[in-house]
Amino acid sequence: LLPRSLDELKVHAPRFVVAVEQRSAGDRIVGCAEVAPLSPTVAEVRSLVVSRSARQLGIGNRMVEALATRARNEEFARLCAFAHDPAFFVRRGFSIVPHTWVPEKIAHDCISCPLFRNCGQYAVVLEVSNVERSSNLRRTAGERPSPAHV
Repeated sequence: LLPRSLDELKVHAPRFVVAVEQRSAGDRIVGCAEVAPLSPTVAEVRSLVVSRSARQLGIGNRMVEALATRARNEEFARLCAFAHDPAFFVRRGFSIVPHTWVPEKIAHDCISCPLFRNCGQYAVVLEVSNVERSSNLRRTAGERPSPAHV
């Protein structure tokens, strides 16, 4: 994850979903993800991370579902993400697209990045108008329900 200042975290905190594992020894955060507006019509999934010990439990999927539903409810048309390995997003209905198809991201972040025009990440996009309020992102085979709450 990119380093963030405390002030930046305070401003962005409402945009996050957090997965918490309830344990007898005390609750533990096992994942988080942010939906960040890039324009009035496009939002981005950022800072998606799941603890190694909690992977393969469907937590990442549930967090992306929650963010897609939030984006739809806030009337964004598209949800994008940038990933070194796009397979997670593709399995959930996102499409790999050229970076130029997400000019909002280029204008917001990429233009000032030292790796601009030499980026190793894939751009992926989901049309959120296709996301039902109850969530219709595809679940991958073998995913188990999670003990965490998103």
